[in-house]
Amino acid sequence: MGFLRDAFIFTALHFLLRACRVRAVVTVTMTETLEVFVGNTVEIPCQYSFHEEPSMVMIQWFVAEASGSRRERIFYSDGTTSIADQGTALADRISLRPGDGSGDLLLTLKDVHLRDERQFICQVNGMSAGNGESKTQLRVFDPPEPPAIEGFYSGISVNNEHPSKIASCEVREGYPRPNISWYRDDTLLLSKANVVNVVTLVTRESSGLFSIQSNLHYKVSKEDKDAHFHCRVTYLIPGGVRTAESSPVNITVHYPTTEVNIWKESPAGLVKEGDTVVLRCRGDGNPPPPFTFSRKHHPEIDLDYNLDLLKLPAVTREESDVYQCRSLDLDTYEEVTGELQLKVHYMDPAIVVPKESEIVSKGDSLIATCNASSSLETSVVWFKDGRQVGWEHALLLKDVTFDMAGEYICEVSTPALAGLKSIGVVHIVVQGPPEMNDADTMTEMEENFEAFVNLSCEAWGIPPPTVSWTILGTENWREVSSKVTTSWVQSVVTVKVTSGITASCNTTNYLGAEGKSFSIKAIPLVTPATVNSPEGNGIIIVVIIVCILLLAILGSVLYFLYKKGKIPCGRVGKQDITTEKTNKAEIVVEMKSEKNEGAVLLKGVNGEKKVSADQGEKYMDVRN
Repeated sequence: MGFLRDAFIFTALHFLLRACRVRAVVTVTMTETLEVFVGNTVEIPCQYSFHEEPSMVMIQWFVAEASGSRRERIFYSDGTTSIADQGTALADRISLRPGDGSGDLLLTLKDVHLRDERQFICQVNGMSAGNGESKTQLRVFDPPEPPAIEGFYSGISVNNEHPSKIASCEVREGYPRPNISWYRDDTLLLSKANVVNVVTLVTRESSGLFSIQSNLHYKVSKEDKDAHFHCRVTYLIPGGVRTAESSPVNITVHYPTTEVNIWKESPAGLVKEGDTVVLRCRGDGNPPPPFTFSRKHHPEIDLDYNLDLLKLPAVTREESDVYQCRSLDLDTYEEVTGELQLKVHYMDPAIVVPKESEIVSKGDSLIATCNASSSLETSVVWFKDGRQVGWEHALLLKDVTFDMAGEYICEVSTPALAGLKSIGVVHIVVQGPPEMNDADTMTEMEENFEAFVNLSCEAWGIPPPTVSWTILGTENWREVSSKVTTSWVQSVVTVKVTSGITASCNTTNYLGAEGKSFSIKAIPLVTPATVNSPEGNGIIIVVIIVCILLLAILGSVLYFLYKKGKIPCGRVGKQDITTEKTNKAEIVVEMKSEKNEGAVLLKGVNGEKKVSADQGEKYMDVRN
């Protein structure tokens, strides 16, 4: 019985103690994780509540490593004191302030450092009301620098047995550790045995930041010659993930030649004799292999070429052939050949029938033909004096005249190839008796006596005719001009007309003759006896009348000047026309009558002069 009683008492006390402990509980709440960039400010909240009102509350903040093995107090606060612990790395960067609600606290950390990535512990002690704590893991981020890529451009052969290092990518000073991945164009490259191998070197700087170097080893193929490779860096930031890409690089891939092409670089279009032909050769390998040129049907002929270029100056038809370009791969010693058919077009000298020259009688017909042997279809055009006269291989001249004589040029050309042409020439000689435009006519003329007149005579004919003159009525004539061509002649004579003249012009060659005539009538000249005729006397009378009228006009002018006071005259034969110191002058008009003649004399004298009345002259004072 005693044992049961002791057990009951022990059990009751146990439950009583547990009941007391339950009533003395405090709840502390914190955010599990906070993220922040290096250099920023972060606020760490801590919220607590008691089941019963505590007599006092004591708050302590600690930091600890992620393992929680080592704690360091950084802040203390109670009802009267709130202070950061000195001697810690956070002492001058932390502060504590109450939050918006009851039991809310905010620990502020400025200028976050990388080493601040630790657990922050908030411990609340309410004495008899209970105590408790909670923690927040602070995560710190520092983005890395942009990635830098370097390609290897020396050339990588597709024949390499193992993957070759083709590029290196480096990203510096990031936290947490960034990751590097590789891409070919937009395709992610994953590690694959004997194809893709990525070697990564990680460096932890003294600052705690990470620097990563990644080398891409890749087995290249010919298809990679146009591919671009780049690296992509992936790194964490508060609340997310970011990426950054490097600039793309193109690597130099060496691969053997599998095909060779040869083409004509110049001239464009068809080739004719005399052209300079340039042939160029190119293979699809890299680097370009050495080339050799040869002629398929004449391999013994050495060709002068330079690298991938063959130049053929002033080609002839004999150089038409199949031209070959060969390449030799120095790694595999395989030979690849390309071919080009070169056709050199030609045209032989034009052949004209009849050759050089042909004599045709006037009025006959002639057929001239022209052609040239050519590798292309030809066309013919005939020219005379720069004008087109025919468009066929045969030129028909019907009922020929002297105008049709001359040089005929045939031009043979190829419509398909401009510049390929040949020229032929034939001289057509038209023989015939002389022809004159006004043959067998009489030209009548009238010319003044003893005048000189030019007479012209011209005629056409082959052989060129000779000209002879027969002139009747004068011996005073001579030839002043004579012109002769292969089919035309002209003669000009000058004749002095002294009487009626008849002139004849005759043109002759061994095929015939033709001529024409001139008749010149002499016009007599006017003799000096004509002046003493009644018509001459009438002219003299008219002249005298005109002179009298002019003298009358002069007298009227003088009278007008007198009336105006410009010419004072005395009544006794004297007139004073100046002041006392000047000489006196008198104007007297004398009118004299003589047989078959009339005259008026205007006379001015100085001083006084008496005129005798017995001289048979009459005087009139102009003042009256």
